[in-house]
Amino acid sequence: MTREKKAFTLIELMIVVAIIGVLAAIAIPKFASLIDKSREGYTKGGLATMRTAINVYYSDNEGLYPADDLSSLILNAKYIAEIPVVKIPLTPHRNSVKIVTPASEALFISDTGGWAYANARTDADWGHIAVNCNHNDSGGNIWSTY
Repeated sequence: MTREKKAFTLIELMIVVAIIGVLAAIAIPKFASLIDKSREGYTKGGLATMRTAINVYYSDNEGLYPADDLSSLILNAKYIAEIPVVKIPLTPHRNSVKIVTPASEALFISDTGGWAYANARTDADWGHIAVNCNHNDSGGNIWSTY
């Protein structure tokens, strides 16, 4: 009487490892793009939040937009608790909360990250806020055009 040992052969194990490798090679890039898209969604949601807070400020102050660097929006958390972080993936200036306030002309995008806000009454874009970036998002649109 001999006992037959049941085990996997080396070939079977190598095939399983190869299959796992192929699946990982397909899945990992997909997960990376999902993370980038979630950051883009966070930034677009932050832009909508900022625009809503500016509009509520405008309504409360009888037709005047904030004339500062938007610090009046977070004062006592009346309009928003904090300025949202701009999380722009695949650009040199991601994860920024700075606010660029051009002093003249139309809204000028300096492409340094953060937010661009037109705070001068004489500005044609007075009260307008945009993402301060001239790079493209995953859909091919320039960030500052949102």
